[in-house]
Amino acid sequence: MKNKILQSTMLFFVAVSLLSSCNSGKKEEATAEVEPKTETFLLQKEKLSTELRMPAELSGFQQVDLYAKVSSFVQLLKVDIGTKVTKGQLLIVLEAPEISSQLAAAESRLKSMEAIYNTSKSTYNRLYETSKVEGTISKNDLEMANGKKNSDYAQYQAAVAAHKEVAIMRGYLEIRAPFNGIVTARNVNLGAYVGPAGKGSDLPLLTIQEQTKLRLAVSIPELYTGYLKQGDEMSFNVKSSPDTFKAKIQRMSGALDLKLRSERVEMDVNNTSGDLLPGMVAEVLLPLNAKDSTFVAPKTAVVSSAEGIYIIKVVNHKATRINVKKGREIDDKIEIFGDLNANDKLIKLASEEIKEGDTVNE
Repeated sequence: MKNKILQSTMLFFVAVSLLSSCNSGKKEEATAEVEPKTETFLLQKEKLSTELRMPAELSGFQQVDLYAKVSSFVQLLKVDIGTKVTKGQLLIVLEAPEISSQLAAAESRLKSMEAIYNTSKSTYNRLYETSKVEGTISKNDLEMANGKKNSDYAQYQAAVAAHKEVAIMRGYLEIRAPFNGIVTARNVNLGAYVGPAGKGSDLPLLTIQEQTKLRLAVSIPELYTGYLKQGDEMSFNVKSSPDTFKAKIQRMSGALDLKLRSERVEMDVNNTSGDLLPGMVAEVLLPLNAKDSTFVAPKTAVVSSAEGIYIIKVVNHKATRINVKKGREIDDKIEIFGDLNANDKLIKLASEEIKEGDTVNE
């Protein structure tokens, strides 16, 4: 009887041990099955094309402020704000009586010196012809006549220069348009005193702008200057019109503004329809097309931490951190620059928890 009880007890413990070993084996298998694999990808180069929206300003292709060169009064005002003018058109006539007097005096002196020179010239010519007959005119008299002629000629040339100078000053009393455009500002009235000094010179008499052709200027941040070149076409909009306008880059400053750290880029805009006005603020859509292919990775593969910006490369199932610099970001992709090669195996979901040298289960 005792033997049977012992046998039953032993069988019970054997069964329990067998069950325990089976359960532990299942747990180990479950643990092995639960351990996740790390998702990786092969690094490749791509050409990214993005668009950048920037504020810009329209201005007249040419603009000039007209001032009075001489102290005078406004005698005649032929234009007003909004007047279309053509090159050479008379805009303002100024009055300065003292200049008219100076011009009259210069003309009188010019005529006087011309008469004196012509007389001395005729005298010398007659003496010269007479001196051809030997013994009629002394050599000294001929030389004195020649010297008088040359002196009078110099005086005559001085009178010509003086008359020209006063005539030029007289020309400043007529203000003409330097190019085709529109008068956008007028700061004088008839009878106003104007001149190069004093209160009358604080503001320009007129401001003229060329508006059939406009300049569109935009400042490009340093990060994007390498993606633009002369001749690139872009579109822009203004608040006053639902239309989209086109323009091409014509000029690039080639240097960065020291305050804004940006490059000034200018485009020429045809405005024969007059829909655009100088001073309008526009929104420009700049196409940023990469010149060369660059390495592109998912944003999740780039780790930004206190230790720096890096990606995690898998080499022989081991994690290796590679420091990189960020480029442009488009949707869920980002340009990266560093010690990288095509087909490098990188971890797609990188984090700071993955340390240098950790085993990567691929």
